[in-house]
Amino acid sequence: MTVPTSPAAGEYPEHRWRALTGICLAATLVWLAFADFAVAIPTIAREIPATLPQLQWANNAFGLATGVLVLAAGRLCDAYGQRRMLELGLVGMSVFSLVALFVPGYTGLVVGRGLMGAAAAFVLPATLSLIPALFPPAEQPRAFGAWMGATWFGQAAGPAVGGLLTVLLGWRSIFWITVPLGLAALWLVRRNVREVRDAEASRRVDVPGVVTSGVAFFLLIYGCTLGQERGFDDPLILAMLGGAVVLGTAFVLIQRRVAEPLLDLVLFSYPSFRGSLLANTTMNAVFAGVVFLLAVYFQDVAGYSVFATGLLLLPASATVLLFIPVGGMFESRFGPRLPVATGLVCLGAGALVAGQVAHGAGFGVVITGQVLAGMGLGVLSVPMSRALVAGPPLRLAGTASGVFKESSMIGSALGVAVFSVAQRLFEDDTAVDTARGQGLSEADSEKLANAVTDSAAADALLSGVSAATRETIRTVLRDVQETGTGDAIRVAGLVAVAAGLALPLVWRPYRRHSTPS
Repeated sequence: MTVPTSPAAGEYPEHRWRALTGICLAATLVWLAFADFAVAIPTIAREIPATLPQLQWANNAFGLATGVLVLAAGRLCDAYGQRRMLELGLVGMSVFSLVALFVPGYTGLVVGRGLMGAAAAFVLPATLSLIPALFPPAEQPRAFGAWMGATWFGQAAGPAVGGLLTVLLGWRSIFWITVPLGLAALWLVRRNVREVRDAEASRRVDVPGVVTSGVAFFLLIYGCTLGQERGFDDPLILAMLGGAVVLGTAFVLIQRRVAEPLLDLVLFSYPSFRGSLLANTTMNAVFAGVVFLLAVYFQDVAGYSVFATGLLLLPASATVLLFIPVGGMFESRFGPRLPVATGLVCLGAGALVAGQVAHGAGFGVVITGQVLAGMGLGVLSVPMSRALVAGPPLRLAGTASGVFKESSMIGSALGVAVFSVAQRLFEDDTAVDTARGQGLSEADSEKLANAVTDSAAADALLSGVSAATRETIRTVLRDVQETGTGDAIRVAGLVAVAAGLALPLVWRPYRRHSTPS
């Protein structure tokens, strides 16, 4: 049976814009919960007996659990109903946030964050995949724009909200706030969102697909995260990344053979899906990598506080929100492919400008680069998300949404890992030579080159030298790090530009064939 890509005329719900309010609130809640915990870590560390790496693991547990389950959650949206899965996710986030409050100590934090992330895996694909079923094509750009705006707002406001709540009400309030927001979104969804499900969709779950995809994602993301600390030549990291490749390959082979796969590979036969998936992965890799490098640079080289660094990184996110409507108008006139390609090129141009920090450019230049990057992100957001989710048949909207979010997380993790490695490769041997000349051993000099300038590791390595010598070495380290950071950011910019220019090769228009009568 051929399933239409959208409901028939007149079948769209009357209260769809109220429904969108609930959908956007749910999406905002997920990204707030994802981003608000990190800023509270120093405060939590003073109250709970846990090390900094343990608290970072509690922070990462949310994203890891979401990524492991989001592809399966997208498939379950198609099989059991998108509204049902959204309601399940909202209830889960509200309930599991209490685990972190009532289970004492570090255990409650890591279990609560992990369970909240698992529930969020059902919210994200459900919110996005409901839009094509609720809105006619003419209204979809506005609806997708509102959804993208909600997600960008949640990511940008998360640290600020977490910091404000921690200061005013204590760090536990970042978990309490989830309950009223989750219940408000649930009330709006239940009153205004109708159920969407393909009546002929099978409810059987591809267990081997869930296991191989989930474990492959975990190994990849955790390997990339741990590799930044231990180095990507560490045997454990190599084993984890190799295992991710093997299991990822096994997942694809399983999907090609099973009758009811977790990921219907027919999605990749749609040029709009392939092209927007490439754009989304590249966008997240470049943006996450550049933001990570700039965040470290602002604090470690320029000496700004965490709060000031957050303010310095706001221009990109603020510009995204301003240009999301522009992307929708651009798409309505030229279709989705041109604004997505243009947005990638603009993102790359912004990174190339921001990369001039390596040549001593002032913060005005770095901010200008962020604004350019934000313009590109805003222009491509709506056309990309709409082409990826609304392009394939409606019966696969949940699965497409799951793939969309999975690619976002994989792209972000790879971007931080790859461009961090690039930064270290671009750093020359000046710091090592200086440290060696000041009396450090060969081994300690090499370790110092891979350490963050103002870190416990650097302090330990320099503890045996005089204060004047220590400052001389740190000055050289900052100069070297500035050069490496700028060069790595420029490489990220070139990647985005290249992806934008190559996008038409992957995203080709459909060829219309005449059908014999």
